[in-house]
Amino acid sequence: MTPGDVDVLVQQLGVRRVVDLRSSHELAIEGRGLLAQQDRAAFHHLPLFDGDTAAGRAQADTLTLADRYFLMAEYAKEPIAQVLAALAESEGAAVFHCAAGKDRTGVISAVILGILGVRDEVIIADYAASEENIDAIADRLLASAGYKEMLEALPADTLHAAPETMVALLDQVRGRYGSMRGYAEEIGVSSVHLDRLQAELLESA
Repeated sequence: MTPGDVDVLVQQLGVRRVVDLRSSHELAIEGRGLLAQQDRAAFHHLPLFDGDTAAGRAQADTLTLADRYFLMAEYAKEPIAQVLAALAESEGAAVFHCAAGKDRTGVISAVILGILGVRDEVIIADYAASEENIDAIADRLLASAGYKEMLEALPADTLHAAPETMVALLDQVRGRYGSMRGYAEEIGVSSVHLDRLQAELLESA
């Protein structure tokens, strides 16, 4: 982003909070980004997984992308609950992001939209929209030495955002927890925060 982009986000769109889902290692090599660097918005580092993930790569090769998303939702219950609380408590617009903007960010988006009662087909379309820019996303990440090695070690299906991936994730969450709100309640998100998200993110009829 440019300083002008930051002005648009803060002054026109009212962004007051940035939630960074990346690992500590990613944050160290890539930095916070201009919005957080200039202290124009409160910065919250809430990694969904942290440390060295190399040990899990062999297992990842045997799982579908949807399976890996569901395992993320299971493994990262505490940070996901913290992310939802941080978004609910924001006093203005908030941005949450990872590196590519489709995996960790996609799971959080699906959780939020599910909590709000958004129809499955809309959640699926929201996720699949990343496919339109997947080549540009990959090129951007591959240009970074820190991400190049990481991407080359990931299973091939990682660089896709197929609708069936989100269909399968929603089915798995519903099969285990009944609904996305049920998942949120199970991981400890308070009714106050859930109600606040609905009040802030849904338009009145």
